[in-house]
Amino acid sequence: MSYDNHTPDSRFRSLIDRFSYPHLLTATLTLVAATILLGVAAKATGSGLACQANWPQCDAGPYNLLPANLPSFYEWFHRFVAMFAGFAIIGSALAAWRLPDVDRRVTGLVVLGMVLTPVQVALGRETVTQYTMDILSLHFWTAVTIFTLFLVATVLVWASRLTATHVTGALALGIVALPAHVALSPAVDAGIEVYSPTMQLVQYAVTLTLLGAAIVAAMVGRRRFSGRSVVPLLTAPPLVVLVLFFGRQALNPALEMPYLVTAAALLVTFVVGMALTRREG
Repeated sequence: MSYDNHTPDSRFRSLIDRFSYPHLLTATLTLVAATILLGVAAKATGSGLACQANWPQCDAGPYNLLPANLPSFYEWFHRFVAMFAGFAIIGSALAAWRLPDVDRRVTGLVVLGMVLTPVQVALGRETVTQYTMDILSLHFWTAVTIFTLFLVATVLVWASRLTATHVTGALALGIVALPAHVALSPAVDAGIEVYSPTMQLVQYAVTLTLLGAAIVAAMVGRRRFSGRSVVPLLTAPPLVVLVLFFGRQALNPALEMPYLVTAAALLVTFVVGMALTRREG
């Protein structure tokens, strides 16, 4: 019996064969980002203490594994996605360790991310059992650290395919995203009464976008450009971290001005970087 080379089975096998380590790392990064945003949604909606403060179980269904109401669902879904993100992190680290053609820098980054994952899980449990602001803050920053490690590793594995055009695109994305970040911040209106969950969620999504844009511009720009053009690109990532730090505290009137000044400095950095790289390109 003869088989057509384009049968569904052969197409499925071809798809699997094309799924390489860079694709696994990209999928892991996506899951980490989704986990962070779902965690922000759980906190913003006040769902962090849902599931009747049970962990890792929830408050309904067999063995209390399922959510009983909408707030519990936010917390439950956050944990559900975090579980898959954890598996993906471990898988990415083990694959990097075993595959001979993976850059050792990438291996170091993803293994460090894997080491931090149990710490993050323990902090997630503490946010349920204790729910103090210090623990919440540490839980968030550990998540951002893991995201950054996998973001840098992802850029490294795709580096050979990233060009000067990607640098320009990243800078343009940063220029567009930064005003949105400021517009969604309570710092633009000192009289704001409710920093809504939707505002928080979208602002953090924009923050991750800014971090990604800055890191892509810095890493790829360093490979593709030289001299003065690289300076603003390398300055962007630490400025994004400062914008994130002050943005989280912008409900405090004393920190509104540092946030706005840092955001303005970041915007100037993006614009200058865009002008210099376009001139050199």
